[in-house]
Amino acid sequence: MVSQIPVPANLPQRAAQTTAEHPWPLRLLSAKMKEYISAMSRTWVEGEIIQFQRRPGAKVQFLTVQDLQANVRMTAKILSHLVPDSVQEGTRVVLWAKPDYYEAKGSLSLWAGEIRPVGVGDILARLEALKKRLAAEGLFASSRKKPLPVLPRTIGLIVGRNTKAKEDVMVNASKRWPAVHFDVREVQVQGAQAVAQIIPALRALDAEPAVDVIVLARGGGSVEDLLPFSDEQLVRAIAATRTPVVSAIGHEGDNPISDFAADVRASTPTDAAKLLVPDRAEEAAHLGQMVSRGRAALTARLSRARMDLDALRNRPVLRHPHTMVDARQQDLSSLRSWLRSYTHQAVERENAGLAAKLSQLRALSPQATLDRGFTVLTTDSGHVISRAEQTTRGQALRAILSEGQLTLAVEGIHD
Repeated sequence: MVSQIPVPANLPQRAAQTTAEHPWPLRLLSAKMKEYISAMSRTWVEGEIIQFQRRPGAKVQFLTVQDLQANVRMTAKILSHLVPDSVQEGTRVVLWAKPDYYEAKGSLSLWAGEIRPVGVGDILARLEALKKRLAAEGLFASSRKKPLPVLPRTIGLIVGRNTKAKEDVMVNASKRWPAVHFDVREVQVQGAQAVAQIIPALRALDAEPAVDVIVLARGGGSVEDLLPFSDEQLVRAIAATRTPVVSAIGHEGDNPISDFAADVRASTPTDAAKLLVPDRAEEAAHLGQMVSRGRAALTARLSRARMDLDALRNRPVLRHPHTMVDARQQDLSSLRSWLRSYTHQAVERENAGLAAKLSQLRALSPQATLDRGFTVLTTDSGHVISRAEQTTRGQALRAILSEGQLTLAVEGIHD
């Protein structure tokens, strides 16, 4: 236990009780801070060594450790014999250290009692656990993947400064499609500052209306070199973009977690160029093939149509159309002859019947009786006299003869 530093009676006893008229002297504040920090226990901390220059023969070695995600750094002191030979700048380490406050300069540092490089196995185990957790959230689901544009207007490219990955993407894409346009954002792609620079560049390109696809490109490297592309914040930023993202990190065997969050994974930056734009020569050849196939198909169709037309023209009905008319004319002549013959026969039959009827009618006609010498007597009013008693003496009668009529007067009546 560290004893509390007594505060003079003429000063405020607690920091919250100080005022502008009654302040603490800086030495008292510094002493209080040292007392508080000295009371802290040792703790394990993790970081990346960004500055370390071994001092041969020195009892104590000094190194600067930075947080893996934030721009927070601190000097660590450790006895020389406790530093493994594998520790160097860029090494990811864990320290068993106690905070130490230096009053004269008001600086905070770490006194390390042990330092351990974080092995590749430990890193891979952490990455695998992170990958499983993000996959369970659905960040890698295929339903979230956005398709790449067929021919992007502008390609957003996030690469390191003056790196071969930049050349691999831009040169190969330009060879395939010379009119391709890039919006390049050069950032740090390795080390503690990489994530802090990549995420703003990613969001800036995602906000550009003309950018149709974004490429994260980096050459190969060790597991530690590629760690920024497995950072959880970067992975979530990739998954949140509205613009399709292509991850082209490392070589074929490298699989940072960004590959799973991106919409498309390219095995290398050169492969990304092939995925981004079509090959003009291949497209021209394909277009030529399509034109040739179209012409061949059209020629074949015209040929078939011409053959069909010739076949129609060679049909008798079209080649000799008058044949049909001649046949119909013959049919019409035959029908006309048949109609005339049928009409003549019908008239004759009707005439014969009419003659027979006429003979019957004549046989039944009173005229025939008159022609045989009979006479029909009628009164002036036209009533036929069939009995003598129908007349009176002196009555005028009319006698109808076969030819002509007579006017008679009744002189006597005999039963």
